[in-house]
Amino acid sequence: MALPVYRSLKEAVATGRLKTSPEAAGLDPFVVNPELPEDEAAIFERVDSGACVFFDRESRLCVVHRDLGEDALATTCRTFPRLAVQDSRGTFITLSHFCPTAAGQLFREDVPLAIVDGPGAFPPADYDGLTVTEGDLPPLLRPDVLMDAEGYTAWERHMVTVCAAAESAESAVATLVRDASVLRTWTGGGDPLHAAVARLPQDRVPAPTPFALDASLLAHAEAMSCVPDDLKPEPDEDGLAEAYPRFVRDAWPSFSRVLRYYVAAKAFASWTAYQGRGVASIVRGLDSALALVRVEAARQCRDAGGALDADRLKEAIRQADFILNHLATGDALAEAWSNVEGGL
Repeated sequence: MALPVYRSLKEAVATGRLKTSPEAAGLDPFVVNPELPEDEAAIFERVDSGACVFFDRESRLCVVHRDLGEDALATTCRTFPRLAVQDSRGTFITLSHFCPTAAGQLFREDVPLAIVDGPGAFPPADYDGLTVTEGDLPPLLRPDVLMDAEGYTAWERHMVTVCAAAESAESAVATLVRDASVLRTWTGGGDPLHAAVARLPQDRVPAPTPFALDASLLAHAEAMSCVPDDLKPEPDEDGLAEAYPRFVRDAWPSFSRVLRYYVAAKAFASWTAYQGRGVASIVRGLDSALALVRVEAARQCRDAGGALDADRLKEAIRQADFILNHLATGDALAEAWSNVEGGL
């Protein structure tokens, strides 16, 4: 948190206007050390469970927000769980599903999957995120060809549309792999890119639930290789390959809607579009995200000794996004996923 926020919150604690959660009794709520980034004066301490010292488990509310108001929040807290991209087209926001509330939204059945313009929950503001300036290049179609704004918007909307119409998340990803392969052959010649997107095949590529966890474990290892060493958790893969067919595989298709919504959320407002080297890189990231959910679902079911259910899937999605959005470095992930650009 910035120095003014740190000073304000420290004073509120000292005067008794702000108190940590009961679980954090006796802890200094602020971590101050010279290894923090230059623009950060302190960070919040965490309790043994990993929760912030200002998270009230009983009410599931942020104590700072509840007692002092939104203006007292650190920038990260005001932004989370929003993941924003600001470019010449405007501001585009998706969510980190590490947030339990955001993860819960994936399970809703009362709203269709769609891109919403100007939602009330996200009023115009200066959202912290990836800012693309006039001097920055637009997303790449492939390593040697740039997309224009209208063409990229069409591709972004196409990805969400495919997720809405596919029978499964695996089918959505397989369809987008094919469509990326077709689209990246575009050479221009007077034909706008958005028209090429509109001509992409309308059918969906069928894809089964993976029989084994092997490929997903490789994707998980790749993502973990993009996590800085000081943030990397201890490996915990024992028994996951066995837990997947026993507890996850048969139940997985019943959560198609949830998983397709998750893939769509990763496709929209994608940082990989700007950090990677083409549309194939974007789709590789979607495939990786889905793979991480499989691995984390196997972990949840292994630990619980029971079959996949909504609660375990929700926690698996949270942990997948914790890796992708909060542990791994975005540009390192994009670089790893961009290796696919030579294979299509």
